[in-house]
Amino acid sequence: MPQLNPGPWFAILVFLWMVFIVTIPTKILNHTTPNEPTPVSAEKHKTESWDWPW
Repeated sequence: MPQLNPGPWFAILVFLWMVFIVTIPTKILNHTTPNEPTPVSAEKHKTESWDWPW
């Protein structure tokens, strides 16, 4: 039964995981968003306290 010998299968598994780890992040990071986010202004918003009616 060849499936009981982990020698070649472990090497194939490690090789495939290394391929996935190297190729998939580079393909994902090459995509750009169609609408780049605009920077938020640094001004502080004026907040007012609210008096509860009770």
